[in-house]
Amino acid sequence: MEREVVITGLGVVSALGLSAQELWTGLVEGVSGLGTLERMDASGFGCGIGGEVKSLKVRDYLPKHYRKATKVMARDIELAMAASTLAVRDAGMTTRADEGEATIAASRLGCQIGAGLIAAETAELSRALASAVDEDGVFDLGLWGTVDSQDGRVAGGGMNNLPPLWLLKYLPNMLACHVTIVHGAEGPSNTITCAEASALLSLGESSRVIERGDADVCFSGGAESKLNYMGVLRLELSGRVASTDETADGSRIVRPFSSDSQGGVLGEAGAVLMLEEASSAADRGAKVYAKVSGFGAAQSPDGPIGTGVWEAEQTGVDRGLADAIEASLGDAGLDAGDIDAIVPLGLGVPDLDEREAGALGAVFGDRLSGVPLVTLTPNVGNCSAGQGGLMAAVAAMALERQALPARVNTGQVFEGLDAGGSRAIETKLKHILVCASGLGGQSAALVLSAP
Repeated sequence: MEREVVITGLGVVSALGLSAQELWTGLVEGVSGLGTLERMDASGFGCGIGGEVKSLKVRDYLPKHYRKATKVMARDIELAMAASTLAVRDAGMTTRADEGEATIAASRLGCQIGAGLIAAETAELSRALASAVDEDGVFDLGLWGTVDSQDGRVAGGGMNNLPPLWLLKYLPNMLACHVTIVHGAEGPSNTITCAEASALLSLGESSRVIERGDADVCFSGGAESKLNYMGVLRLELSGRVASTDETADGSRIVRPFSSDSQGGVLGEAGAVLMLEEASSAADRGAKVYAKVSGFGAAQSPDGPIGTGVWEAEQTGVDRGLADAIEASLGDAGLDAGDIDAIVPLGLGVPDLDEREAGALGAVFGDRLSGVPLVTLTPNVGNCSAGQGGLMAAVAAMALERQALPARVNTGQVFEGLDAGGSRAIETKLKHILVCASGLGGQSAALVLSAP
């Protein structure tokens, strides 16, 4: 018999604040955290706004003996560390990072965290690149390396001017690496890098690890910042980012599931949830936000979404997402009629939203118009690998509070969707579907239920 998995802790840092409660409060009040970028000069890009995490000091989330390690923590790692520590505190647990005996034995504590392709910090990379230019000021690969393979001559070795531990800041698995070291998680660990689907895939992996008895508790979710030159450039080239001109009000630009949306806006976030075996949570009297009832994953047969690849085969339905949703419902022993609300990706990119809406329509049929959608991108932006963690955290809080947050949307919403602007409401919620597709076509869906 599979073991039951519940959510006992939420750790969130986002454009709406440095806690899950601040995220919820901002959503309920209809606040948007999107604004003019301050951490990077975006003047060379079409979009100058984003969802930045403000006032984050990662040292505040680390034990004193580990604070020197911040030198090898890229922004994504900082987001994950803050979120994981907040999740532990919210779950009422003690780990290796704290004084006293750990709540969960190290071998029974796992960690699955979704991550992105971390971009090197511009200053570090630029200093090294500047030392590998020829007499005309042009970058030279021969001067970048140490030895020229053609004639054996010793070159300038520009790459040697990178910091000695440079690579350790930018490997995607370093998010989970630091979390497991600090908190003493010696159980199963994994890193999943599938863009917007990363965190939901990680939550599904953690659920399976606990269900089969390989761990009792897992850190799970995702973290990423796309608010850097490489991140913004990649997403602009993929057609996922709006051209904002001088507009600074992101809540009016991002209009999920609307034909008149200008496109998406990028953000950054860390969202880590503590998934726990139900009897473990009961034994320690833990607060339970929600139960993980079902999980499903699939791959879109249409190729990378939003890149124009195999465009002739695209049908207006993200078949991979529909398959993932159906699999999650089957895993939960439910059907579409049992779902009370949906937390979709809703990037505000019309062609992508149409395919996502098509997938929801393929599963829910005519009933879809009566199922409220909870959209987050006008409030926090597209946080890529961190997005699914935010979505799951919001769904868990909605179930625990029996309420849905307000919805910010000034657009002309697609017919047959409950996705327009609305106030926060109290309502009976038993099952919520959370689903997303990633840039590479991977899809994931999670069914959360009231405890």
